[in-house]
Amino acid sequence: MPLGITTELLVIGFAILIISNYLVFFITRRVTKANSHLFIKQAKTKAKSIEKEADYILKDAKIKAKEYELQHRQDFDRRLVELEAESNERLKGIKDEEKELQRERSTIRRLKDEYEAKLREAYHIIENSAGLSVDEAKAILFQRVEEEEQANILKVVRKYEAKAKEEAEKRANYVIAQATTRFAGEFTAERLVNTVKLQSDDIKGRIIGKEGRNIKRLEQILGVDIIVDGTPRTITLSSFNLYRRAIAVKTLERLIDDGRIQPARIEEIYEKVVKEFDKELQSEGENVIMELGIGNMHPELLKLIGRLRYRASYGQNALSHSIEVAYLAGIMTAEIGGDEILARRAGLLHDIGKALTHDNGGNHVELGADICRKYGEGDVVINGVYAHHEYEEAKSIEVATVCAADKLSAGRPGARREVLENSLKRIRKVEEIALSYSGVETAYAVNAGRELRVIVNSSLVTDDDAYQISKKIAKDIESKLERFPGDILVNVIREKRAKVLAKTL
Repeated sequence: MPLGITTELLVIGFAILIISNYLVFFITRRVTKANSHLFIKQAKTKAKSIEKEADYILKDAKIKAKEYELQHRQDFDRRLVELEAESNERLKGIKDEEKELQRERSTIRRLKDEYEAKLREAYHIIENSAGLSVDEAKAILFQRVEEEEQANILKVVRKYEAKAKEEAEKRANYVIAQATTRFAGEFTAERLVNTVKLQSDDIKGRIIGKEGRNIKRLEQILGVDIIVDGTPRTITLSSFNLYRRAIAVKTLERLIDDGRIQPARIEEIYEKVVKEFDKELQSEGENVIMELGIGNMHPELLKLIGRLRYRASYGQNALSHSIEVAYLAGIMTAEIGGDEILARRAGLLHDIGKALTHDNGGNHVELGADICRKYGEGDVVINGVYAHHEYEEAKSIEVATVCAADKLSAGRPGARREVLENSLKRIRKVEEIALSYSGVETAYAVNAGRELRVIVNSSLVTDDDAYQISKKIAKDIESKLERFPGDILVNVIREKRAKVLAKTL
């Protein structure tokens, strides 16, 4: 075959090969594209199916959640009604018991009057018939009465002791029922007790010390009631003052870690903890004003802001309340065209006086205004302190919003409990009564206000004076406190301490 024909055939074959490859590629590409559209369509169909199924599951879950919530709300409401009915029934029983007790007291007074009348008549008869003096007649009659009535007196005493125990149990059950119906989660932080966990029960003996000297010194310095009972590896600290109790917890934990629990070491650790708390309070105040963005403030005011964390008003934490008022006042002021930052500052400081009432007593409004004036706060802030309790009229938009925010924060459901605040006021009043006496150095109400421990200066007060002071304080408590539950034990402590410095060469 000629070479030219062969070359042409090769070229034609090569061209056919290229064309066939292109056709295969084109056909394959069209098929692949068609298949991809099919796959995408199928995927979209499946996605829609899955989405519908998910919507169905979500709707079903919401329905079940609502049913669950409704069921539990119904159970809660039913239980609440039962508890209220139960507490009302117990309260009615207590009132009936009080009426019965009042009738018995009236009967006792009547019998006492009759007894005294007959006794005077007996004096007269004996004096006239036997020629005895009044003192001799009294001696004879008292001897007879003591012999004949001693057994009856003991029976009466036992009867009223049993009645008192029964009354106390009913009262306790009533209080528990009330607490159950009024409980709020945030209140747990404001209870009157703290617990300290121990590694072993052997530490309890070291805390008590020889003849109880360590625990007595701890209670005297810390101003709290330390309860060492049978609870395993636990010690309870009780005090109405949250700040004092926090210092006591930290001091006791430090002593336990240190291991040297003795009076001198107790004082040393206590002083260190107090200094640390002062620094922490200032740091707390700095964090608050930074969070609110209200600029600089005097260091002493910062400490007082931090101390509000350890103060409760009607069961509501004072620092949380002040921050809440600051935010609310700032938002409302910004909405009506006022100075938002100034409103926040006034809102934060409106209750600053409450940080001082535990130690100084008095009205928190006056204390707050004085402290703000002392450390250079402006007229708007001071007006906010006065106006939120209507001591003055609000003189600016910022102060008006502070007053409104204070009522909003305090008035929301569950924010406050008046029972707790009244109890704390009574306890503070008890301490103030004791501190008003000459020679009294410190006074601590412990055990939820059922005991008042009064520390007197041994160089100014004798043992006999201490007894007289305890009687006078008890009478003042009875006359000056309108109402207080149960009895208050007045415990006057007179301690003589001798200190001599040994100098070494």
